[in-house]
Amino acid sequence: MPNTPLTTVTIIYYNDSCLELNHAVKDYPKNESGRVVIPQAFKDGKSIVAVCLGEITILNKIGDRVMSIGVED
Repeated sequence: MPNTPLTTVTIIYYNDSCLELNHAVKDYPKNESGRVVIPQAFKDGKSIVAVCLGEITILNKIGDRVMSIGVED
């Protein structure tokens, strides 16, 4: 897929070796039908839970305390 514009995604996943929820922000191309193409090398050893469009900020994960954020009026 040369010269294909890249799409920024946040991937939420588990490693197969533990139950810790992880995330990664990556830039990948889309295929002809508009689906983001995640390389097999990234998928290996992982169970992907969600693929989100753009870079997201995760405030908390299972077992974490919610991070404090600034609240604007």
